[in-house]
Amino acid sequence: MNRREVLKAAAVVPLLQVARPTPVVAQAAWPAHTITMIVPFPAGGQADLAARPVALALEKLLGKSVIVDNRAGGAGGAIGNAAAARAEPDGHTLLMTLSSLAVLPEADRLFDRPPVYEVSQFAPVARVLADPTLLAVPASAPWKTLQDFVDDAKKRPGEIPYGSSGPYGTLHVAMEMFAASAGIKLLHIPFRGAGPALNAILTGTVQALASAPGTLKQQVDDGKMRVLANWGAERIASFPDLPTFRELGYKDVEFYIWAGLFAQKALPAPIMMRLREAMAQAVKSPEVIKTFETAGSPVAYMDAPEFSKFFETDSARLVAAVKKIGKVE
Repeated sequence: MNRREVLKAAAVVPLLQVARPTPVVAQAAWPAHTITMIVPFPAGGQADLAARPVALALEKLLGKSVIVDNRAGGAGGAIGNAAAARAEPDGHTLLMTLSSLAVLPEADRLFDRPPVYEVSQFAPVARVLADPTLLAVPASAPWKTLQDFVDDAKKRPGEIPYGSSGPYGTLHVAMEMFAASAGIKLLHIPFRGAGPALNAILTGTVQALASAPGTLKQQVDDGKMRVLANWGAERIASFPDLPTFRELGYKDVEFYIWAGLFAQKALPAPIMMRLREAMAQAVKSPEVIKTFETAGSPVAYMDAPEFSKFFETDSARLVAAVKKIGKVE
């Protein structure tokens, strides 16, 4: 090879190196900037409890800011869910939401309204928390047991007010499921999220609330609230003395308030894989574990494949419950 041929070959090598795809560079393209994690409720509820420590853990893992955006527009979370569904499927807008994600489109159909989003627009990424819902009343309330509550409600149909995160949201469906089984009628007072509903029971605006252990534990420990029953199939470690509805004779009353991360269905597979890997690490963070356990809601992680199956089964059960409840305000 003469000198001219050597120089020509040397010039081609850098071009070949540039042209060859580099997996590391392709993966590093995401995240390119700040990630927004939409929570379709105000601060203080189960979805918010799940989002904040996870967002901080993801920031450390991904090297970009992860901002929790509380879309407290009411409608049981529908407004925030819809905003996430419409977002660009590039991995920079995520959704931390509750089981009501599957319920709200069906509720719209009950009232012949076009749903503002469809479940088919989302892809489950990871389940973070999953707790049985608890029935709470003010510590000053006269009811010491669930039977006390039911007996009083039967004497005063439609007079005992309870709060919820909005029509057909998780807290509403749980209470209506119990009321239907007990043969009682309660007064539904919807709020813009679980946080405002919790404040309402603390200030005496409402007298009952279905909520997650993580949002109730501190209030119960401080002597501000009392819990009467657990919607789960079994008793839980944070409230070991609290009976389940099943134990108390309500065999068809079972409800869980879980929080999970979702992305858009069209999210590219490489980004979805990186996001799943980051979530698997995030929920193992000591800070995340400590925050959840302190709140009485231990990590209940599921990766996308398992979470997708869980979501499908749970959604079918909840949609059936909503259809049974029918039109309520």
